[in-house]
Amino acid sequence: MKKYIIACGIACLTATTSLSQMTLAQDVKINEASFNAGNEVNIPENWREWVFVGSPLTPHALNDGKAPFPEYHNVYIEPTAYDHWKKTGTWAEGTQLAKELVLIYQNDNDEIGSTSEVSGRGYQQGEFAGLELTVKDSKRFTDMPGGWAYFSFGHKAQPYEKTAKAFPAESCNACHEASAQDDFVFTQFYPVLRAAKPN
Repeated sequence: MKKYIIACGIACLTATTSLSQMTLAQDVKINEASFNAGNEVNIPENWREWVFVGSPLTPHALNDGKAPFPEYHNVYIEPTAYDHWKKTGTWAEGTQLAKELVLIYQNDNDEIGSTSEVSGRGYQQGEFAGLELTVKDSKRFTDMPGGWAYFSFGHKAQPYEKTAKAFPAESCNACHEASAQDDFVFTQFYPVLRAAKPN
């Protein structure tokens, strides 16, 4: 009888926890991207005020001069989507991730592109060089794997373009689907996201 009561208690606790997570997920209203009549996404406002999660760097100098992504990638997540991630460990419909490209700082760079600064020799951030956006919207982008669409407002200095068309699925989705840890998002490279994900 005692074992039965304990088992029932554990089962009820598990069910309650699951219901609680569902309720939390439903309580979070996601601030979604806006689109124009041509299904182009509008550049987000104040993306640098979103939650900053990290800045990977794979420079030319460490990739035989042919790095596909040689800039810093400053990645920001829209706050309501980040709140949903913290509460559920999943990426909600409407999630937005901004990736701003930043060139390596130039100051008498050596053969591997690093500079000697007051903090020591290494890589520092220079000038802004582009802005990209990732959006999860399965209803709008029914043909995109995972419902994720990828956009670029220009691979250049500011000012960026005001709107952007989605890249074809083969340009981005395949790599994210094959290598990203959590639903097309490379959370393995962002300790902020790993630490925030609930067990």
